[in-house]
Amino acid sequence: MMHKFDVIRETIFTERSTVLAEKENTYTFRVLPHANKVEVKRAVEAAFHVKVVDVRIVNVHPKRKVDRQRGIVGRSPGYKKAMVKLAKGYSIEFA
Repeated sequence: MMHKFDVIRETIFTERSTVLAEKENTYTFRVLPHANKVEVKRAVEAAFHVKVVDVRIVNVHPKRKVDRQRGIVGRSPGYKKAMVKLAKGYSIEFA
């Protein structure tokens, strides 16, 4: 049986996700491919002891990669991304 913490794989730190965290109190996570909004909400609330207001989920499609020197064509893996908005007064601190 899967534990509720297993839904979250890692935190995504990009320029856009940093701006969302600062201005809109929304944090971005990479989650399991079969995870739904309810599972993500429960996992974030349990892991970080915060109140979640909204969860948005995006399937990031794989991108084509080409190595021009060796002529190798491949794909980067796709993944599922969840953007979690916290209630006012809550935040997540990453060390």
